[in-house]
Amino acid sequence: MDIEILLVLQNFRNGAGAFLSDFISKVTFFGELNTAIVLLAIVYWSISKNFGTYLLMGWTGNRIVNGFLKVTACAYRPWIRDSRIVPEANALKSATGYSFPSGHTMSASAIYGGGLFRKDIPLLLKVFLGLIVVLIAFSRIFLGVHTPQDVLVGTISGLIVMWLISKLFNYLEENPNKITMVVVIGSVIAILVALYASFKSYPVDYDSEGKILVDGAKMANDTFKAVGWTIAFLVGWLLERRYVKFSTDVKTINRVTRIITGSFGYYVVSLILLPLIKNLIAGPAVTVLTSFIQMLYISFVFPYLIKRFEK
Repeated sequence: MDIEILLVLQNFRNGAGAFLSDFISKVTFFGELNTAIVLLAIVYWSISKNFGTYLLMGWTGNRIVNGFLKVTACAYRPWIRDSRIVPEANALKSATGYSFPSGHTMSASAIYGGGLFRKDIPLLLKVFLGLIVVLIAFSRIFLGVHTPQDVLVGTISGLIVMWLISKLFNYLEENPNKITMVVVIGSVIAILVALYASFKSYPVDYDSEGKILVDGAKMANDTFKAVGWTIAFLVGWLLERRYVKFSTDVKTINRVTRIITGSFGYYVVSLILLPLIKNLIAGPAVTVLTSFIQMLYISFVFPYLIKRFEK
């Protein structure tokens, strides 16, 4: 059934022309990992530290859950399951890891769906955010990189995680003395997921020429990224609360300056520093380490620089 739906959408996509595919590709862009990280950083640094912290907590939680589910289900992508599926070429670049559940929809449920559980978000804005979640979910099916089952479970799972995170976040605001405990428990869970992904067995299937269809070790790469991001957020969050305590209650010029300089620093870290590290170390360890550095820059290093230089 899932494959038949994809074939119908594929025929429609081919008949509709490049304009519609380009538009849907732009929609799916807002659910991609790098887009998510930059948006979260901007909110955290310059718009609302409280809301940004909540979104970062929810997003990293979603990434851990998604990584665990993916390496557990080990579901192949649609075009591997059925050669009749020909996904949109541009969408293949971000279609990494196993297929079930969709990482884009879980990210979208965290970033945009997270606002649905906040009392301080106006109803009209909640409707708009909900629409974005639906459009991103649909885009993954339309472009042929996920099945309806992938995006349905991804969306529902992502929203459930965000609902739980909203409850946890509210609890921690009333009981800040429990934050260290949550950081420890969250880090232990992330480490256990990494160990699980490292030592579990993965299915090995071959095509008609005897080549391996999917390399399980490579498919687990997104899970190891999630581990690095999660631990770095938790550690950075705790360090920032204790030693930095920056604020987003600043002038507009400060907000704009933070976005420009912070984003520049993020791309320096991501495009220069991390590739250098990857050339020195191999395996899952480097994936965890580079993702850790990337998120620690967002959650602690740049806030530290903000506090130091704006002062």
